[in-house]
Amino acid sequence: MTLLRATDIVGAGMVAPVGLTAQTVTAALRAGICRVREMGLRDSQFEPLVAGFLEDEYLPPLDAELRDVMKGMTARHRRMVRLAAAALQEAAAGSDRPLPLILALPESYPWGDPVGAAFLKHLAVQSRVKLDVAASEVLRQGRAGGLLAVQRAMELLTTRRAQRVLVGGVDTYLDPLLLANLDIQGRLNARDRITDGFIPGEGAAFLLLRMGREAESQARLPLAQIIAVGTSQELGHLYSAEPYQGEGLAQAFQQLFEQLPVPLPRVRTAYAGFNGESFWAKEWGVAYLRHTQHFEPGLRLEHPAEYTGDMGAALGSAMLVAAAVGLQRGYRQGPCLVWCSSDREERAAVMLQAAAKEVRHGH
Repeated sequence: MTLLRATDIVGAGMVAPVGLTAQTVTAALRAGICRVREMGLRDSQFEPLVAGFLEDEYLPPLDAELRDVMKGMTARHRRMVRLAAAALQEAAAGSDRPLPLILALPESYPWGDPVGAAFLKHLAVQSRVKLDVAASEVLRQGRAGGLLAVQRAMELLTTRRAQRVLVGGVDTYLDPLLLANLDIQGRLNARDRITDGFIPGEGAAFLLLRMGREAESQARLPLAQIIAVGTSQELGHLYSAEPYQGEGLAQAFQQLFEQLPVPLPRVRTAYAGFNGESFWAKEWGVAYLRHTQHFEPGLRLEHPAEYTGDMGAALGSAMLVAAAVGLQRGYRQGPCLVWCSSDREERAAVMLQAAAKEVRHGH
């Protein structure tokens, strides 16, 4: 395995039910503003569905160049292109050369793939961001995908195959077939009826990454620095017949802590991939107890899905943006750990710290 070098976050963009830019979303999360509400959609018991979806008026219309091309795409594909465009523009602002994008998208489902193969090309047109589509990749890994994308981007930067890389994720649960299947599985929060369920949401989040030691020769100052990534797989995942023991996330933490470039203070803040289902809380419990020595006793635990609903494949990237902005502005203390688990096997964790000049010189 290539020893990954520290990487600076030099751009960020986000769209979520609580805001339309990284600044407004992170400010809303910090203030505890919640945008989940009853929708016009009904569940199998004819109860109103509680969700965190943006009003259509807040999303840009499809670019004229795409209207005919995308007629054969699913409604979810089209909405995700609209969700992602502004967040990608914000993260890439000021970039004049084509950039590779490592993009996290939803996991596939038995009844079909919600996203077409041309998604990257459609997103490039909609956002008008110069993407190196040939060098870009799509990870259909769900929630953990945005963190897995960081690992892939750090590999590209460390081996000099790219000087800057965009990473991010986009997703929406606003899909009647998907919602119906989740309802049948008993996974949707239903107020008095199902409390061990989640509130569906949507969003998009992107980050622009660059090698840490090159930051001072560039105009853009970093928001924060990524210093390690850990990944693993949970054999007993949500849709597996294997026994569920919560080993995957604990192993991702172990890999993360083993890869830290220098001894660090204990983790002071953690952004958790909770969505309301107890499944993920159990995983966190196992992983935390296995690695208690790495965490401050007064650890601050953040879980943004509480305010936005589950953003699916955008959640990992959204938490990275929230953590980076919090570190930059000084209202979150580092080191900061971000972790996320997908419905299926993927588990991932990322460690961030403040991008202080003296810290960058060390790497």
